[in-house]
Amino acid sequence: MTRIAQPPTLRFSATLLLMSLVVSPGATLAHSGHGNEFGGSQSAQSAGSIRVDPETAQRLGLKVEPVSRQRLAYGIKTTGQLEALPNQKVEVTTPVKGTVVKLLVNPGDTVRRGQPVAIMTSPELAELRTAALDRQAEAIAAGQQAQADLRLAQQNLEQQKRIVAANIRQARTQVNVAQERYDKDRELLASGAIPRRTVLESETKLAEARAVLAKAASALEVSEAQAQLRRAQSAVEVAQSRRFLSGKTYQTRLQQLGAQPNSDGTITIAAPIAGIVVDRETTQGESGEDAGKKVMTIVDGNTVQVSANIYEKDLNQIQKGQRVQVKANGIPNRFFEGRIRVIGAMVEGETRVVPVKAELDNSGGVLKPGMFVELEVLTTRTPANLLTIPKTALVETNTQQKLVFVQNGDAFEPTQVTLGRESGTFVEIKNGLFDGDRIVTQAAPMLYAQSLRGGSPTTNDHGAAAKPANHASGQVPWWVMVPVGGAIAAGTFWAGMMWAKRGNQQKHFSP
Repeated sequence: MTRIAQPPTLRFSATLLLMSLVVSPGATLAHSGHGNEFGGSQSAQSAGSIRVDPETAQRLGLKVEPVSRQRLAYGIKTTGQLEALPNQKVEVTTPVKGTVVKLLVNPGDTVRRGQPVAIMTSPELAELRTAALDRQAEAIAAGQQAQADLRLAQQNLEQQKRIVAANIRQARTQVNVAQERYDKDRELLASGAIPRRTVLESETKLAEARAVLAKAASALEVSEAQAQLRRAQSAVEVAQSRRFLSGKTYQTRLQQLGAQPNSDGTITIAAPIAGIVVDRETTQGESGEDAGKKVMTIVDGNTVQVSANIYEKDLNQIQKGQRVQVKANGIPNRFFEGRIRVIGAMVEGETRVVPVKAELDNSGGVLKPGMFVELEVLTTRTPANLLTIPKTALVETNTQQKLVFVQNGDAFEPTQVTLGRESGTFVEIKNGLFDGDRIVTQAAPMLYAQSLRGGSPTTNDHGAAAKPANHASGQVPWWVMVPVGGAIAAGTFWAGMMWAKRGNQQKHFSP
């Protein structure tokens, strides 16, 4: 049997293939169970495994979480614009014509409800205040006079009471004396010692003394003094009432205007709501001929609304109270939730859309009225739990491929994934990961950048990540490749010589 010798070209190709397999330094090993997911991708192979110690991982802000399954909510997507709620945006205006003499806040300042924001003067209120002060002065004078009259009336009453008391005591003494004389004259009359006329005279004097006592006891002067006292008290009350009413018109007008009076005749304009001063359209010293001149605008941004349009064909899926997710163009990787509050009553023009408005919680104040946003009305949920990861875990390569770093001990290995549906901050993984995998969900781009440099992040003297030596990056150093390449070349040359010798012997002994 004749053996055909292999051509030299084939032997040379096999030698080159053997050298490439042995010397290739850039191969990337996927973590256990994911070796077939890369499919020979050049992007995957360019990103190597990264070893990170716990201290460095904490410093870099790495966050590792297990892959989970959940039902994703999704629905109708559209675009919209943020607006302030109508009842939470207030224009502060001058309550009357006048001049703004002082501005107390600047644009961007946070104010509370009732906080002073401006001070102004007004001719109208100045006239009301002057008239009120005049009436108040008159009322004060009348009150002082009434108080003086009251004191005199009280003194007169006390004096009259003392006089009446003295008169009563004197009258009682006279009655007692007249009574004793009358009694004695009656005894003498009974014994015949005095005539009857004398007894009658005693009786008459007794009656006169009793009349004087009765008159003293009636105290007409006291009654008159008491009446005078009551009149004085009424005058005091009237004066006090006049003093109170003297500024009532002024105060009522201020209450109607919602302004606070100051001792110097100016008035203070207060913030009607709590919020942020978004603009200030009046300068200090500026006057207005009419009331209602705009001073500033205050917006309470704790709640905002997004205004968007929904096509007529999707109306049957929309209802009030439905959940929405909003992503602002200027705030990546963050979603805000809210609910639909208003659905338009008419379909607009040729566009066949209906306006809807949804309220969003903005307690952090990051959403600003005027921002353009992406709105998704959540109408449906996936029927089963899907394998999902946060979008922050994804790294996009230069070739638009998606990578995720999977933890394997203290190493993090890049794994190419295939994405499915998106919902808020989560995305479905169709291929590339398994249940229980622990992946980097924060600072993954830092690992990717380090993997492209071919090293693991370490800490230098300044505490910053530094590129390690080649022997720590998983690549074969060049000074190792030279002797290895020489040995491979020598071995290949010797094998070729032996193969050629065997070929010549076969030719010589062939029948």
